[in-house]
Amino acid sequence: MNTAVRLNEQPTLDAAKAPRVKTEKPKLLSVDQAKALDLPQMTDLFTQHLNPGQLHFMKLLGFHKIKVERAEGMYYYDQNGRKILDFFGGFGSLAFGHNHPRIIEARKTFQDEKRHEIAIAFMSQYATALAHNLAACSPGDLDMVFLGSSGSEAMEAAIKVAERAAGPQKPKVVYAENSFHGKTKGVLSITDGSLYRGQFKLVDNTVRVPFGDIEAIENAFRSDPEIGVIVLETVQGGGGIIQADAAFWQKLRQLCDQYGVLWVADEVQCGLGRTGKFYAFEHYGVVPDVTALAKSLGGGKTAMAAMIARREVYMKAYGTPKTAMIHAMATFGGIGEACITSIEALNVLYDEGLIDRTAEVGDYLLDQLRTLQTRYPSLIKEVRGQGMMVGLEFHDFSQTMPLVLRPVIAMLDDKLKGSLPGFIGSHLLRDHGVLVAFTEYNRNVIRLEPPLICEREHVDQFIAALDEVMSRGIIRIVKDFVTAQVK
Repeated sequence: MNTAVRLNEQPTLDAAKAPRVKTEKPKLLSVDQAKALDLPQMTDLFTQHLNPGQLHFMKLLGFHKIKVERAEGMYYYDQNGRKILDFFGGFGSLAFGHNHPRIIEARKTFQDEKRHEIAIAFMSQYATALAHNLAACSPGDLDMVFLGSSGSEAMEAAIKVAERAAGPQKPKVVYAENSFHGKTKGVLSITDGSLYRGQFKLVDNTVRVPFGDIEAIENAFRSDPEIGVIVLETVQGGGGIIQADAAFWQKLRQLCDQYGVLWVADEVQCGLGRTGKFYAFEHYGVVPDVTALAKSLGGGKTAMAAMIARREVYMKAYGTPKTAMIHAMATFGGIGEACITSIEALNVLYDEGLIDRTAEVGDYLLDQLRTLQTRYPSLIKEVRGQGMMVGLEFHDFSQTMPLVLRPVIAMLDDKLKGSLPGFIGSHLLRDHGVLVAFTEYNRNVIRLEPPLICEREHVDQFIAALDEVMSRGIIRIVKDFVTAQVK
């Protein structure tokens, strides 16, 4: 046997005899160090590692000057101890306010008892209990549940179950103009925003229709037998808090039944009591085939989402041992502490009467905003919404100006869209400690989605702040904003 080492062949190192090199700890920040970061340090790390472009917009609005130290109920508390009234609500993620005591206690108990988080090999008592509760909260035969971690994930599950149930002969999906269903690749194909779509290669089995146009939907169903699914937000959040009337939804249900099309209702933002019903579609006396929840389902303390489907639809898609694992829960779907957080949140929703309170206080908020609209008709174009999901639309910039200036300014209206809501939102935060949000597609809209624990006194605080800002008039609103930028 030739034992000579071949040319260029390296002798094998015996790993057992090699000296073990100790793994060095990188320069990590501790929890205490993270808590102690000041604004300059946060800005530096955000720029280096997160999103420097986003920081640009934070600076425009003055949001970069805020370091939130804690949050409770309706308020944030900043580095100076100032209270900030939260009428933003994390795009509808904070139905129970910040750090609801019952939800906090449920999570602490779970931790103290060293309960299991991930039990993929076994059934989870927490996931099964949450699925039961979601079915109990849902009308009709919406009773089969998939648990995930985000609205995008829940909507991906909703589209997949509907597409499989519709079958390969009906692969097309109808979606609406100005829709927002998420940013993952699948639901991005039915999210109607060029900014989010970028230059990604998306699926092409989609049909786009105007939101709320039942004739366009009927024409699409009639002319294209390959349409098997329609996906609509019950209230378009990113579109500017846009609703369709009861007749639209009732006719939609009729058309879906007539043409064998499955209706997926996206309730990620408008569900869980936000409009004064558990689901927004309940206002119209109809039930979809599939729906999705997220955001406030996590109780403001965790990431939780759910797809809820009619049993017939779910079983068509995944009802045999052979198909059951096609879209089973992911690793963190139904994780223990997240499930008990959602279980407690749903109980709080009903125990504290938050759905009914939302309807009542939401009506009060809308009434107060409409009073402001009559006072400032040159600024406020429209007030719309339901419950604690409200859109406040402002006129184009030119329409707020004296008549003699309007023709000149009108040429800049498109570029200036969003400026007035931005100016007002900036003043509300800086001068009154009130936080509001904005919408993706109609930049002239301020979005109001306060926690469902909101009381009339909080509405009064918000209205007083908004009234003061608008009482300055357009010239001073702009001047104050520019002054703040150069300070």
